[in-house]
Amino acid sequence: MQAIRGGTIFTPREKIEEGIILINKGKIVKVGRDVTIPKDAEVIEASGKFILPGMIDAHCHTGVFADGVGWEESDGNEMTDPITPHLRAIDAIHPDDIAFKDLRDAGITTINTGPGSANLIGGQTAVIKTFGRTVEEMVLAAPVGMKMALGENPKRVYGEQKKTPSTRMGNAGLLREWLVKAKNYREKKARYEEKLAAHRARKEGAKEPDPFEIDLKLEELSRVLGKEFPAHIHAHRADDILTALRVAEEFDIDLVLIHATEGYKVADILAEKEIPCVVGPILEV
Repeated sequence: MQAIRGGTIFTPREKIEEGIILINKGKIVKVGRDVTIPKDAEVIEASGKFILPGMIDAHCHTGVFADGVGWEESDGNEMTDPITPHLRAIDAIHPDDIAFKDLRDAGITTINTGPGSANLIGGQTAVIKTFGRTVEEMVLAAPVGMKMALGENPKRVYGEQKKTPSTRMGNAGLLREWLVKAKNYREKKARYEEKLAAHRARKEGAKEPDPFEIDLKLEELSRVLGKEFPAHIHAHRADDILTALRVAEEFDIDLVLIHATEGYKVADILAEKEIPCVVGPILEV
């Protein structure tokens, strides 16, 4: 048990002067002024100091593009296939990335990290703590989003390879194609599971269905259609933002816009549709 005593505590709702934070096994259990400190607790004096909650970075690539290393640890973009929903950030995160210390020093204790934006569908993001020896120690939840990208990045990467997508039309068309494939796959799997359940229940005339072949790409993409986690769609231009909305509505998937640089141009539409946006990076000159 630990107790942090005497500091000015800022919670998400209030400011507590000369407060006490009680911590048990690494978790905060009580915060306030009238908190009894157990006799065996380790007391940390914080008089004259300010105590704030750890900040959260809702979109980054820390750990998958290790800072200051180069291509040896640049693992965020699998630029050989524009459709890679089966890729997982947790298989690329390097806990020794020096950027984790920079984040901790800046007060950031939790991040959502994942693939870059080279691919139309890049893979699955993960929410992790910014400290830990292994990914298993760091991870809080995975997957939490399916990274997708519209606009210039996928069309540049694959246009240079003379492959689809090389235009914004190609981006939207290929994304629709794979979401339709995932929808068909999801329906086929549901029919298989119904037949299997009937067979196991020994319903009259119910034969054992042929084995269902798992397609890993479609399996993971179908989870987005099932709203197990949202699509995190990278979009800068206002028209790309509206394409993201259009596709999300067509397929009834949950959407989080990443960057939304020109979101201010269509802010009324985003507000009306209550679309979450992770805005930035914003640079000041």
